[in-house]
Amino acid sequence: MSEEVSMAMSEAEDGMKKTLEHLSTELTKIRAGRATPSMLDVVKVEYYGSPTPLSQIGNVNTLDGRTLTVQPWEKSMLEEIAKGIMNANLGLNPQNNGEMIIISIPPLTEDRRKELVKQAKAEGEHAKVGIRSKRKDANDFIKELKNEGLSEDQMKDAEDSVQKLTDKYITKVDELVAAKEVDIMKV
Repeated sequence: MSEEVSMAMSEAEDGMKKTLEHLSTELTKIRAGRATPSMLDVVKVEYYGSPTPLSQIGNVNTLDGRTLTVQPWEKSMLEEIAKGIMNANLGLNPQNNGEMIIISIPPLTEDRRKELVKQAKAEGEHAKVGIRSKRKDANDFIKELKNEGLSEDQMKDAEDSVQKLTDKYITKVDELVAAKEVDIMKV
């Protein structure tokens, strides 16, 4: 394989890895009924006039599988933290006890679980589109190389390698989504 083809392959693989990492991040945002501190990663709190991530204002912990706590470093921030959690539209109801914010995570209904599975599958489809886009970019580059002297056989081999790489990452996407689906449907 020529150096240009190798470069196109590694560029495609880097893009596919990034797509997979993005999918993984998006799937962690879909809550599966258990309380995890990462559920509040999207929460921004007004801190001296600027929106600040919740993790930079206090400690976020889990008491048990259904309860999150936020212990602010400044007690004066309790109201702002509660407001930030409400504004994040996570469907959570924060309780302020004067010391910390306590958030009870309601159990998911069967319908809500099915909606979350659909959401996870949609994220998986977005990732597959991204991976296929990387495949198309690599194949287009390989076709350009044919015009610059790459032989027909080398072009076919390179396209086959790109397809194998694409299949590998599509399979990884399917595995991630299937694992998330099992996680969501587990009562």
